[in-house]
Amino acid sequence: LGVEGAKAFSAMLLENTTIVSLQLSGNEFDDQAAKYLADAITANSKVEILDLSYNMFGDKAGEILGTAIAENIGLKELKISWNHFHSQGAAALVKGLGSNIFLKVLDVSYNGFGNSGAAALGEALKANNVLEELNVRNNRISVEGALHIAAGLKENKTLKRLNMTRNPIQSEGCCGVLKALQANSGTGIEILDLPDIPVNKELADLCDAVKILFPNLLLRHGGNTKLQRKSQLKVELCSQPKVAGNSQNAV
Repeated sequence: LGVEGAKAFSAMLLENTTIVSLQLSGNEFDDQAAKYLADAITANSKVEILDLSYNMFGDKAGEILGTAIAENIGLKELKISWNHFHSQGAAALVKGLGSNIFLKVLDVSYNGFGNSGAAALGEALKANNVLEELNVRNNRISVEGALHIAAGLKENKTLKRLNMTRNPIQSEGCCGVLKALQANSGTGIEILDLPDIPVNKELADLCDAVKILFPNLLLRHGGNTKLQRKSQLKVELCSQPKVAGNSQNAV
């Protein structure tokens, strides 16, 4: 559809009051198209599910769409995976999340958030008390970024599902996330997907400890299973964990 298609859809959404789910993935929407779509996102309060995955949004679009997300009062699920949000643009996009009090599902997988984007996510998780599902699969987030997200998890009470697979967060990053859950007795996390990494003793111990604290938590990761405990509270091992939420973009 390109820019002209985005312009046409935006004009329609400014007036339409019946559409609640809109799938616009794979349309080569770029930063210019984002300007038109942002107008609709800001003004339309009827659309609850919006899929903008597999497009060509870059950092400028992150700034534009982030502002729109902050002002939207109807959107409950946003899929914006497989785009080109990096560092600054990712941070701007996520900044809107901290102000949004309606969005429950956010899929930003397969972008390039890096540690800057992860830091913004961590801050957003501290402020946001509505989001329930977050997918940051394959976003070049390293140990530093994982610890930023962990800082947000330490304070967040509402997030239920978090997918961090295919990020180079190593055992140190995984441990940081688990320690954050340990420190947050009011955490809402029900499903946590961590990357496939070798499991050392510290990580294995933390897995056991977290499972004791939260016996209903589904914790999924791959790696060396020999160091797993043979206790009653076994951690489910999954070499290819499912994407959190109901995204169609898992590969």
